[in-house]
Amino acid sequence: MSKDSKIVRVRHVMHSRFVRIDGLATVDQAIAMMREDHALALLVDKRDDDDEYGIVLLSDIAKKVLAPNRAPERTNVYEIMSKPVLGVRPDMQVRYCARLFENFGLTLAPVIDSADEILGVVSYEDLVLRGLNH
Repeated sequence: MSKDSKIVRVRHVMHSRFVRIDGLATVDQAIAMMREDHALALLVDKRDDDDEYGIVLLSDIAKKVLAPNRAPERTNVYEIMSKPVLGVRPDMQVRYCARLFENFGLTLAPVIDSADEILGVVSYEDLVLRGLNH
């Protein structure tokens, strides 16, 4: 990146295609919410201030519910979530976010501000399609 290039930050490319959900919700309820909101991810709310956020991707549902033939109406979100979630800062440069994804095997991450609030999510798709041409 040359000195004349504009720095593109995660906040410039993040999106809001996610659903916040309680960990006690069923996978069936979660899928319905994802369909309704055209969401790519479920961000599982903290139970209290000392807890951490969780995340469920469509691939988690496919691998942990569909493939083993578990009943989605009897499986809770907390049973299949990844927790704690690895979030990114809104001011992070997209190139460092891409490196973080590679280093930790991520495909999508929540964007979390300094007050520990979720602002959006960012994916490889956002980094490449929106980050390179911003």
